Amino acid sequence: MALRLDGAFTAMVTPFRGGAVDLATVASLTEWQVTEGIGGLVPCGTTGESPTVTAAEAKEIIATVVRVVNKRVPVIAGTGTNATAETIARTRAAQELGADAAMVVMPYYNKPSQAGLVAHVRAVHDATSIPLVLYNVPTRGTADLAAETMVEIAKLCPRVIALKEATGNIVRAQSIIAALGDRLTVLCGDDGLTLGMMACGARGVISVASNVVPAAVQGVVSSFLAGDLAESRRRQQALLGVYDAMFVETNPGPVKAALAWMGKIPAEIRLPMAWPAEASVAKTVAALKAYGLQAG
Repeated sequence: MALRLDGAFTAMVTPFRGGAVDLATVASLTEWQVTEGIGGLVPCGTTGESPTVTAAEAKEIIATVVRVVNKRVPVIAGTGTNATAETIARTRAAQELGADAAMVVMPYYNKPSQAGLVAHVRAVHDATSIPLVLYNVPTRGTADLAAETMVEIAKLCPRVIALKEATGNIVRAQSIIAALGDRLTVLCGDDGLTLGMMACGARGVISVASNVVPAAVQGVVSSFLAGDLAESRRRQQALLGVYDAMFVETNPGPVKAALAWMGKIPAEIRLPMAWPAEASVAKTVAALKAYGLQAG
C-alpha cells in the first residue's frame, strides 16, 4: 500500500547535552510522542536545527527514531540541504536506515530559479527510491516553490507524495490542491493555519507545537478528518496561545525552552541559534501554564 500522510506530524527538536546530540533523549521524546498518539514524526527538519546537525549526527538521530517508532507511525526524515549531491547522500542514508519518507527542503541561500528547483528535486528523486515530501519555506530558504512548479514536479516525479507548505499563503495551497487533487498531499507548515489549510483540502500539519502538546495538535487534525468541524475549531482555538508562544523568538528557541521547562530535554541550543531571552521564556511558560501544562 502506498504511504498516505494524514494527521499531525511533529517536527522534532534535536536535544543536545554538553554540545553533543543526546540520543537517549531523542529516544524518550520519540516514545512519548508515539504514546501520546501523534500521527508521525519528522526528525532533522528546521525545528531539529538541521543546518548545524552533521550528516553523521543525522544518521544517528534518524536511526534512533526509526528504531523506537518500530513502524507504529510514519517517520519522515529531513534530508534536504542547499547542495544537491549532499541531499542525495542524506536521502539515500535515510532510505537505508528505514525511514518511511524523506523531507527535502527547497535549497536555501543559493536562491535557485524555478528550473533549478525542478532539476534539484528530479535529481534527488531519480537517485533514490524513497517517497519524498517537499518543503517550501521561503522565509528561511529564499527560494519559493511556485504552484506551477509544484505541478510540474508532480508530473515528473511520481514518488513526490506530499508538500509541506509553509508560505503562510492559503490561496497558494488552495491552488496546488485544486490542480493536483489526490495526486499530492498538502500538509500545513504553520500551526496557526492548520484549520484554514485543511478547509481548503490539506490533510494535516507538520507541527512545531506538537513537540509540547502532541495529543492536542493531533486532536485538531483528527476531529477535522472525522468530519467534526466544531470540535476541530474548539481544539484549534484552545491552542492559539501555545502556537503564539512557540514563535516569540525564532524557532526552535521557544519550543526548546518549553520542553526544558517540562523536564523533557536539557536547556541547550546550538549556535548560531541562541537560547531565548528571559522575557521570551517567561511568555512561553505563561502560555503553557494557561493551557494547563506543568513544569517537569
